[in-house]
Amino acid sequence: MPLTTTADLVTRAAAARRAVAAFNIITLEHVEAVVEGAESLGSPVVLQVSENAVAFRRGDVRPLARAALAVAEQAAVPVALHLDHVRDDTLLKQAADAGFSSVMYDASHLPYGENLAATRAAVGWAHGEGLWIEAELGEIGGKRGAHAPGVRTDPDEARTFVADSGVDALAVAVGSTHAMTSRTAVLDHALLARLARAVDVPLVLHGSSGVPDGELTAAVVGGITKVNVGTALNLALTDAIRVHLAEHPHAVDSRAYLGAGREAMTRTAARIIRVLSPP
Repeated sequence: MPLTTTADLVTRAAAARRAVAAFNIITLEHVEAVVEGAESLGSPVVLQVSENAVAFRRGDVRPLARAALAVAEQAAVPVALHLDHVRDDTLLKQAADAGFSSVMYDASHLPYGENLAATRAAVGWAHGEGLWIEAELGEIGGKRGAHAPGVRTDPDEARTFVADSGVDALAVAVGSTHAMTSRTAVLDHALLARLARAVDVPLVLHGSSGVPDGELTAAVVGGITKVNVGTALNLALTDAIRVHLAEHPHAVDSRAYLGAGREAMTRTAARIIRVLSPP
């Protein structure tokens, strides 16, 4: 199936009152697992490459992006490619040539005015290249914690930020935290409802691995249209490899334990995609 765009998948999800799952990938096994999980449900999916993943791949975005593109082009469901949490302008400007249809530009660590200025400049460049662009306002799992005063996204500030920056989507801080290994996050659904009324662009939930299924479903009903997942895949991969190596202590063929990990990630991806399509 031809590669699609993140903009198209998010637009379709919003129209259906669902959310599209966006999974962060690090290895080819991640890519294959996510696509297989999506295919098992006949659902579209977004493959995301983060700036941290690019750093892990020795600073070159192209090998992982090309692998993802190759798998996506053979998929039986629509797949889009997204460049995630980019702070480096040099990496940002590699997005279009590397095959990405969208990018999340992250200046949320900066004071509001600097975040707005940097994001507005990124939007101007991205739109000129035909890229859909997401930004972040608030601190999702910030230094003071997801539940500390002042870290969550303010609806009035979000309205102004979206209007002044021109972003196509906004990642909001409503109680989730990046890299959670336990599924115990409690979202602020009242705040999410206010944010959904305040802005006219799709809302994105980051740090979704730590959010229980019921909370995710409620977030989708409340207006979340794109859900980012990374740690859940890594937990599934690592746990499956640990089990395999404990049961086969003399194993040396990486295909066996990576295969077990890939299967575990496939199941995890399918479960999360299913949760994001409430009846």
